[in-house]
Amino acid sequence: MTNWLSELFIGAQGWLFDTLVQPLLFAIGLASYAEMGFDGIEFVLLGVIELGAAFLLLRPLEALWPAEKWAERRAVRVDVLYALLNRLGVIPLVVFLLLAPGFSELERWMRFHDVIPNQLEDWLPALDHHPLASFLIYLVILDFAEYWRHRLSHTWRWWWALHGIHHSQRQMSLWTDSRNHLLDDLIAGFWFACLSLLIGVPPGHFLGLLMALRLVENLSHTNTRLTFGRLGEKLIVGPRYHRWHHALDLPTDPRFRYGCNFAILLPVWDVLFGTLYLRDEIPPTGIHEKTPAEIAARDAFWPQQKLGLQQFAKALFKRNDAQRSA
Repeated sequence: MTNWLSELFIGAQGWLFDTLVQPLLFAIGLASYAEMGFDGIEFVLLGVIELGAAFLLLRPLEALWPAEKWAERRAVRVDVLYALLNRLGVIPLVVFLLLAPGFSELERWMRFHDVIPNQLEDWLPALDHHPLASFLIYLVILDFAEYWRHRLSHTWRWWWALHGIHHSQRQMSLWTDSRNHLLDDLIAGFWFACLSLLIGVPPGHFLGLLMALRLVENLSHTNTRLTFGRLGEKLIVGPRYHRWHHALDLPTDPRFRYGCNFAILLPVWDVLFGTLYLRDEIPPTGIHEKTPAEIAARDAFWPQQKLGLQQFAKALFKRNDAQRSA
């Protein structure tokens, strides 16, 4: 069964490459990118599988056991658009085109200086025969880094100007995971890819690690009352756990002035660093918009992108003005 599915996937990848991607690359003079184009099809196909799995598994939970019942779902539409653009490769392609020159220079510099990042198998040779154990260790390392990226995006004002777009959704659903400002996606992509490169994540693990984290994020944003119980909530991030992260009103404890429950996959990071907050009730989600422009941008793609850039620039200039006057 596994071999049949693998052959089907490879066959679809090859057909799409031969029929669509390769002719297009040759037509526009980018034949040298053929290998990248072939790999890109794999990314898109995996995105289709991700979206299909998320919809088939999580949408019934939202329909049968919702955390909130909505009279209409119009506000969710923009998140569906984000999910399609993200999972089907449009946003990742933009991120790749922007980051590729920098990564090429970094790899060239590393090769020139004989800097070859050690993989886990170099430190622990026994892992050569245990790829699953190697994968899980890389997953824990990257999840730890993702915790800090996420926490910093709430702490630094210029970053929150972008990340706040993700939190502005009042009707949080399985699609909300992909709702991000494009510049925030760029930063997150750079963070994840750079760290993966530096710690020596094998190419064969990279997409699997990315998919594992994204599937859990789909689950954690789902509009459902599903709970993993007192013990389970501290083992893996679930919908109730993450809903407190998106709560409209933050806990009053000063420890949570920038938010709580920043973990992506493993709650242990929130436990260790004092950012865990759990209660039985189900809070409303969103942020308190302060201007008509912020309210108007809540449910529209381009106004969100524009607003994020405006607030980003404002936060940077305000910081610079404060530094000059100090």
